[in-house]
Amino acid sequence: MAGRSQERGSSAPILQLFLDAQAGPLYRQVYEAVRRSVLEGRLLPGSRLPPSRTLARELGCSRNSVVTAYEQLYAEGYLESRVGAGSFVSEVLPEALLNARPLPESEASQAPAPRPLSLRGEAISGLRRTRVQEVLRPDRAFLPGMPDPDGFPFDLWSRLLARSWRRPPTQRFVSSAAGGLPELREALADYLNRARDLDCEPGQVLVTGGAQQAVSLVEDELRHVSLTAQLLLNPGETAVMEEPGYPGLRGPLLAAGANIKPIRLDAEGLSVEALEKEAPEARLILVAPSHHYPLCTVMSLKRRLELLEWARAKGAWVLEDDYDSEYRYRGRPLAALQALDSHARGGAGRVLYVGSFSKVLFPSLRLGYLVVPADLAERFERARAALDEHPSMIAQPALADFLNEGHFAAHLRRMRLLYERRQAALIEAAGQELSGLLTLRPDEAGLHLVAEPEDGLARRLSDREMEERAARRGIVCRALSRYYQDPRPDKNRRRGILLGYAAVPESAMRPACRDLAGALTD
Repeated sequence: MAGRSQERGSSAPILQLFLDAQAGPLYRQVYEAVRRSVLEGRLLPGSRLPPSRTLARELGCSRNSVVTAYEQLYAEGYLESRVGAGSFVSEVLPEALLNARPLPESEASQAPAPRPLSLRGEAISGLRRTRVQEVLRPDRAFLPGMPDPDGFPFDLWSRLLARSWRRPPTQRFVSSAAGGLPELREALADYLNRARDLDCEPGQVLVTGGAQQAVSLVEDELRHVSLTAQLLLNPGETAVMEEPGYPGLRGPLLAAGANIKPIRLDAEGLSVEALEKEAPEARLILVAPSHHYPLCTVMSLKRRLELLEWARAKGAWVLEDDYDSEYRYRGRPLAALQALDSHARGGAGRVLYVGSFSKVLFPSLRLGYLVVPADLAERFERARAALDEHPSMIAQPALADFLNEGHFAAHLRRMRLLYERRQAALIEAAGQELSGLLTLRPDEAGLHLVAEPEDGLARRLSDREMEERAARRGIVCRALSRYYQDPRPDKNRRRGILLGYAAVPESAMRPACRDLAGALTD
């Protein structure tokens, strides 16, 4: 119904409000109609509205409906009340306070150039993280490092989560220990001592937000200072990374002011001879001796002992990423560096040990651990309490139960068998579909294989071009060249693409290889 104020002396504008008893609460219809009139400019700022009694009479509704609508408009800032004068449209609408005013073209075109950062800041901001930008196909072929999410027992996990938070102790939801939940630290120490022959106490274990966060120990691991490097390195001191190596580790080291030097791997792992020749001053060496990423190299026992002896002689630290040690399909793994070091030095050695649950459980869990030498443990925990946000406490009690009740060991056994079958399926499918293009060899551990191009393909395409062509077919693989830090061309540098198989069902392996072959031959 149309309404118009007829009160003597009223300057209220004409309002076209139509109410429908079947269209919901009347006060809401009045509110929406007035708000829409304001936003569309039919009611200008400063316009006077009819008194609530007058508008109610004209609309044929109760005054309470109009009063309720006006009160909501007052609360949201669309109307303002003037004593003795009535209700008016606000001079400044709430949208004007929430939405920034765009710069006029003349001002925008004169925006100043970006101001320079420090040399360290420019280096960090120039880093690119390797992220999955592509839309993954349903079989997830062939993203390296991706576990099979369908293999995780989420029903069991949800029960453990619910149980751990049904009646939690007050301390659990009020605060968290800097080193992590004590029960989880105890469970991790017990597991590592049994499964990896480490020699550590719960107090040496710090729960972190994933393996990469064990280097930086902060929530945004590529933008904040690495606590580990900050406590062990002075700015400008040298940190050594394996070449090739995981590029995400460079950010935390650069943020700590480290001078990063890449040292090339050979068939036995990081060369101690090359380390002494190229970086004799190194204070921190980052290695993945159990199963190197991305080359899948296993550091020999001889080389491990040489590296430990070098570190002791130089007073250097070794940060050991025990990558993929859980997924070994044949033979017993070699002893971890931390185990060799702690047994030889009585628990006060040179090795800090990093592990993660992202690949053995599921990536978004974002929990890992750092084992530090006993004499550093208390200072690391104090420094973390002062400088770092602790990882979420939500999942830690459930993870402790998952370890203590044997579910973790059972899950690993199931997944080892599954991933071993999938690696075999990938090699068989590649032999059928990628013959003459790529060569794949079995590996005794891990979640991916390095596919090396045959001569004809190598002459025709670089590994980055192979990656790009695969992406256009919906296949995710990674060029090996992306993992090298040294940009200088080198004829001895290995070329190839990384093919992850863990998350690809066996039935999908051959079609995915056929699509990859098509991408490489188009």
